[in-house]
Amino acid sequence: MELLAPPGASRLDLAHELASRAGGSVRRRFHVDTEVSTTPGVRAFWHLTPAFDVLDAAGGPVCSLVDDTTIVADLDAGAPPRPGWYRVVSDDPRLLRLVERHADPAEGIGSVLAPVAALFGAPVRDVRGVHRLDDAAGATIALAAPLPGERERPCEVVTPPWADDHVRRLEELLRPARDLGFTVPAEAAVHVNLDAAPFRDVRAFRHVVTTFGQRRAELAGLFGTNPRCTRLAPLPADLVDLVRADWDDWASLREAAARTAVTKFSDVNLTRVLGVRPGPDVLEVRILPGAIDGASIGARFARLVELLRPAPGA
Repeated sequence: MELLAPPGASRLDLAHELASRAGGSVRRRFHVDTEVSTTPGVRAFWHLTPAFDVLDAAGGPVCSLVDDTTIVADLDAGAPPRPGWYRVVSDDPRLLRLVERHADPAEGIGSVLAPVAALFGAPVRDVRGVHRLDDAAGATIALAAPLPGERERPCEVVTPPWADDHVRRLEELLRPARDLGFTVPAEAAVHVNLDAAPFRDVRAFRHVVTTFGQRRAELAGLFGTNPRCTRLAPLPADLVDLVRADWDDWASLREAAARTAVTKFSDVNLTRVLGVRPGPDVLEVRILPGAIDGASIGARFARLVELLRPAPGA
């Protein structure tokens, strides 16, 4: 669920509020994501941004609150950076994973790269407020820079897996957000992640691909898909064509489907069902619109579950 903190507030405020109501605590960590690069010859930068895990009194997960780079329309990009908020940037995801492993997210911008600098035997230089780590040959490893204007306000709420009682659990997260003045940003969506295992079946997989591949406009109207959501796309035509054939077993279909142009940023993300992308073992539906109340999300979720269930004999 993608939310937006009111001006002057941040996702950390919601984290503290949720932890307080749960009698728990907040654990700071880094969130890994990408952003479009304006540097010639570099397609994208990888970055670490402040994220917060909310834990209950027993130390169990309540939710995680992270940034979402697609949320931009409601932000004042010219606002000064919020003190203490920064990101770590690299053009190499392997180096960024090394930074994530060794850096302490509780450290300040001036010291966060110190453990990585020790690995490379190189100093961290302060260049007009940006802390830069280069190796001995002058190649840049990573930069720690103040977070751009109001980037502390986007708040993607990521829940742990739930088996039941979804609306009540949603309201336990969203009611405090409403109380603090959080709203739904212009580009918002709700992403539903379902256990991938039931979809590793010829009949079930064919039903999902056919439904999303042939009924895209209908589904957008049915669920009220947000037209300003930026990371949606039709399923690749070669995948839609592929499932029309007769397949004797899932292994053969999976192998062929994995060679198509399937991508995360489709109306339904099948990459983890097919095992072509690391991460949680889920099927991710990305077409639900943003919302900040559990009842509307729960109603769409129930409709989605019915939609994904193949008809008898299909």
